[in-house]
Amino acid sequence: MLDVEGPAAPVKQGANLRVGASATTKINRHDFGLNYSRLVEGAAVVGDDITITLDIEATKKAS
Repeated sequence: MLDVEGPAAPVKQGANLRVGASATTKINRHDFGLNYSRLVEGAAVVGDDITITLDIEATKKAS
């Protein structure tokens, strides 16, 4: 599931319009078979949860 922010209100840039949005989600790396773990001074170097962030911007060109 993605948590979505936006879309933002369109912004006029010259004759074009721009709009943007952001989406985030977390996955567990073990769900994808990534089981590598290395300890450095007793602490895990790689965590189990991975945050994915998508920042999207679209431009509508003037006709």
